Amino acid sequence: MHSEEIEVRTGAVEVVHDLSAECERFLRAAGAGDGLLHVWVPHATAGLAIIETGAGSDDDLLAALRDLLPKDDRWRHRHGSHGHGRDHVLPAIVPPYASVPVLGGRMALGTWQSVCLVDTNVDNPVRRVRLSFLPG
Repeated sequence: MHSEEIEVRTGAVEVVHDLSAECERFLRAAGAGDGLLHVWVPHATAGLAIIETGAGSDDDLLAALRDLLPKDDRWRHRHGSHGHGRDHVLPAIVPPYASVPVLGGRMALGTWQSVCLVDTNVDNPVRRVRLSFLPG
């Protein structure tokens, strides 16, 4: 298995950050053929999604998460910014992992799919993402 951890600066705003270019770079560096790319976010307040970006779907996802997980006082987990407890629920809905088939060294994604980091935690502007390639 070839594995590497990258750092992603998400800043102080909610974000859907496209990781596809980083994943492709990683696969090239790993000399990947056929196998499986596993992406893991070792954080309690971030997740990964396979989603279309750039046509509004990424903003729609953040809007849906704001509706589903409002930033208010309902959360028992109360440290950090107002409503931060919702960020700790996020990985149960947007999981902290994704696996993508790799064929001929390239991710076998659909035409409009991207591998994205979903981060609603404005208290943590830097994230780590582990990329692992398991040859087939």
